[in-house]
Amino acid sequence: MKLGVPKETRDGETRVAIVPEAAKRLASKGVEIVVESGAGEGSDVLDAAYEEAGVAIGDPWSADVVAKVQRPTQQEIGRLKRGGVYVGFLAPLTDPDGIEALEDAGVAAFAMESIPRTTRAQSMDALSSQATVSGYRAGLIASQELGRFMPMLTTAAGTVKPAKVLVMGAGVAGLQAIATVKRLGAQVSAFDVRSAVKEQIESLGAKFLELDFESDAEGEGGYARELTPEEQKAQQAALNEAVKNFDVVITTALVPGRPAPQLVSADAVRGMEPGSVIVDLAGEAGGNCELSEPGQTVVKDDVTIAAPLNLPATMAQHASQLYARNVVALVELMVGEEGALEIDWSDDILQGACVAGRQDAPAEPEATEEAPA
Repeated sequence: MKLGVPKETRDGETRVAIVPEAAKRLASKGVEIVVESGAGEGSDVLDAAYEEAGVAIGDPWSADVVAKVQRPTQQEIGRLKRGGVYVGFLAPLTDPDGIEALEDAGVAAFAMESIPRTTRAQSMDALSSQATVSGYRAGLIASQELGRFMPMLTTAAGTVKPAKVLVMGAGVAGLQAIATVKRLGAQVSAFDVRSAVKEQIESLGAKFLELDFESDAEGEGGYARELTPEEQKAQQAALNEAVKNFDVVITTALVPGRPAPQLVSADAVRGMEPGSVIVDLAGEAGGNCELSEPGQTVVKDDVTIAAPLNLPATMAQHASQLYARNVVALVELMVGEEGALEIDWSDDILQGACVAGRQDAPAEPEATEEAPA
């Protein structure tokens, strides 16, 4: 098998799908790897580092398997090998045209965001690895935008109270945001519509925010389900009252394939103290705050609202390292004897992740009562 790693072409994307460390792991299984010149520069990985790891620098598009971070452009799809494999983030729930183009190109496409959330697939969970980066970065952005200290300080001029931070959503990004602002010394509370995460929130030293409405929105695969209109109305009223008590609000709530739920209304923003900060990690899906402007940091009603996009690309070195490990763990399921490409379509992980060019698993032979010859 030959694995190709092209340079990312979408604006602002600095990550790379395979780093030298990951390349060595695949090479040990007989996989030949070719990386496009300059593919790793945004992640501080030069061509020389790949060459030292035994990776060839050249044209990646004729490879049996092509791995990227972002979904391919139409032009890039046209360069893929018919009968080959593509691995990367593909937004299958929101970009059906892209998936159809891959299907028409005769490519078996595996979406990193469609990998089943099972114990066996944890090492391939790129959504979680990249959300870790986003959550960490969100805490730093909040600290930078807030015009006061995060920790409590006792000085000769008196004591400064710690900043009060509310994190909405306790998935991977939310938990990492909690841990980060907690390390910075803030007084942290967190809210989630899934009651099962209360223990995880408290294990990080944060307080679980109890609201005056009862609802448990645990969905499939550990994700939150979309709330009913009645639940949304009750939640919004409770949150409007709660957020005015915090200096910083970090929102991380997403529902796969749907617009981000609105958690912070314009009324809630108006109720916050001047100088408060909102960091909205759901900007890619429209934002959790009604006043967010995706990709921008704005000031509304004396409150700073940051809605950054693609935060993992701002920490490309470690984000690429984590993502490459996810990709390698998935690709290893496709490596047969002597490094040959062999896709076992009966594998539940490969079945779940494949969004184009999927083949049915071979049927089990029917049992017979005949004795073997």
